[in-house]
Amino acid sequence: MKPYSEMTKEELLELKRDLSDQYREFQGKNLTLDMSRGKPSAEQLDLSMGMMDVLSSDSDLTCEDGTDCRNYGGLDGISEAKELLADMIEVPADNIIIYGNSSLNVMYDTISRSMTHGVMGNTPWCKLDKVKFLCPVPGYDRHFSITEYFGIEMINIPMTADGPDMDLVEKYVTTDPTVKGIWCVPKYSNPTGNSYSDQTVRRLARMHPAAPDFRIYWDNAYGIHHLYDDEQDHVLEILAECKKAGNPDMVYKFSSTSKITFPGSGIAAIATSHNNLDDIKKQLKIQTIGHDKVNQLRHVRFFKDIHGMVEHMRKHANILRPKFEAVENILDRELGGLEIGTWTKPHGGYFISFDSLNGCAKEIVAKCKKAGVVMTGAGATYPYGKDPEDRNIRIAPSYPPLQDLITATELFALCVKLVSVNKLLEEM
Repeated sequence: MKPYSEMTKEELLELKRDLSDQYREFQGKNLTLDMSRGKPSAEQLDLSMGMMDVLSSDSDLTCEDGTDCRNYGGLDGISEAKELLADMIEVPADNIIIYGNSSLNVMYDTISRSMTHGVMGNTPWCKLDKVKFLCPVPGYDRHFSITEYFGIEMINIPMTADGPDMDLVEKYVTTDPTVKGIWCVPKYSNPTGNSYSDQTVRRLARMHPAAPDFRIYWDNAYGIHHLYDDEQDHVLEILAECKKAGNPDMVYKFSSTSKITFPGSGIAAIATSHNNLDDIKKQLKIQTIGHDKVNQLRHVRFFKDIHGMVEHMRKHANILRPKFEAVENILDRELGGLEIGTWTKPHGGYFISFDSLNGCAKEIVAKCKKAGVVMTGAGATYPYGKDPEDRNIRIAPSYPPLQDLITATELFALCVKLVSVNKLLEEM
C-alpha cells in the first residue's frame, strides 16, 4: 500500500470505512489486555524460584569474612554481594553500596539528601532559588516523577540514536550553575532501547560543569538485559571515564536485580567515587543499620558469580526475544511503508518506542483502551506528562502472554492507522 499522505480524499474515506469496521470487530471481542508497564512475566519470575531453596533453616548464614547475616551490621552490604553487583555493572567492589530491593528508592534518597543536606558540603538545594535537571526525552517516567516531586525544574533534551543531544547538554551544564543533574539510562534506554555511543559517554565524562555539585544520574537498569547473544550493545564504563577525565566525583551509578530475579525482592546498589560514598554514608548510618543481608546472601548463593547471572539472563532473553520480534514483525507488516509511524528495534532492554504522526499519540492510546488494551499513557515519557508533539508511545512487550501480545499489537497497529487517516482527513 502507498503512503497515506499520497492518497486522495476519496481513498482515505474508503480506507476509514474499512478500518472502522475492523475496529468494531475488535471491540466485539471484549478484550482486557495490559501492556502498560515493563513488568517481567510470570514465566520470567519462575526462573528465579530456585532462589527460594538456596537457604533453609539448616543453612550456614555466615559470610566469607565471618559476618552473621542474621544480625545487625554491614552498612554497605556483604562483600560477596558487592563483588557480584560490581561485576554486573563493571566497577570495583570497593566503589559500591548494596541497598534494599529498589534502585528507584536509592535515586529518590540521593535527590532527597541533595535537597536537604547538599552534595559534599555544597549548599542544600532547598536553600537555592532554582534547581534544574536535564531530562533526555523520551525517557523514564519514574525519573521525572522524582524530580517533579521535589519541585525541580526539568529541561527536555532530545534523545538521538547515540544518546542525549550532547551539544545541548554541554551548553546547559557548562553555563548554568542551577543545572544540578542529568537523568541517564545509558544502555537499552527506556523507552527507545538505544544505547549511548562511546563519544557520548566520553563527552559526558569530560564536561566542566558550572555547578560544583552537578552529578550524572546513571541508571544502569538494563546493563545485562540483552535479547541476542550475537548482537549486544556495549557502553563505556562511566566511572572509569570520569576518573580519566579528572572528574571522579561527577557520577552516581545505580543498578538493581529487579528485572533479573524478583522485582519485589531484589537487591539494589549505587556505585560512585570514594568521596561520594563517604558523603552518602553520613546519611545512611543515620537512616539504617544495614539492609537485608539474608537476601543479599540468597542472591550470591543462587548465582555464585557473574557467569551464573549471565546464563540466567540468557533464559530471560529466550522468553523476551519472541515477544519483541512479534511486535516488530506486526508493526513492519501492518505499518511499513505507510509513513504514519516509526519505531525502534532494540537489541535489549524492556521497551520499544513508537512515534506516530504529530498530535496522534493520545488519541491512539485512547482508542486502544476503548477496545480493551491498556498502553502506557501518551506523554508519560516526557517531564510533567507533556509530550510537546503528542507523538511518542512506549510499547512494553514483556508482561502479556505471547498470543495476547500479538492481539494487542494488531489492535495497536489498527488504531495507529485509523487515527492517522482521521488526522490526514482533518488537514485536507
